[in-house]
Amino acid sequence: MGEDVRQEYVQRSARWLILHQNEDCGWGETCASYADPGLAGQGPSTASQTAWALLSLLAVGQGASKAVRRGVVYLAETQRQDGSWDEPYFTGTGFPRDFFINYHLYRDYFPLMALGRYKRFLEGS
Repeated sequence: MGEDVRQEYVQRSARWLILHQNEDCGWGETCASYADPGLAGQGPSTASQTAWALLSLLAVGQGASKAVRRGVVYLAETQRQDGSWDEPYFTGTGFPRDFFINYHLYRDYFPLMALGRYKRFLEGS
């Protein structure tokens, strides 16, 4: 996008993500956060939301961080034998507080994209 990822507002967003990583090494947010902003960044970890956090952190130069390594571990440990991920929670918004969407492929292609970008980061290190 042409933004300097060293800018404070960009790094502040990265710190927010890192602070909201779950104990299981993934990331998640409940849809209830639309009604209660105090729940932002809180919820059970999901493959797609973990991937979104990883993609963001990789994009802003945090590829070598402990948080990224932990997130990659979460994806590796929760991947099913057939290569997919289970994701029982709604992670897509139709109209907040009215209806939510379960995009069935988010759980697969975003984690694959994040793992691919992490691999590319490691190859360039």
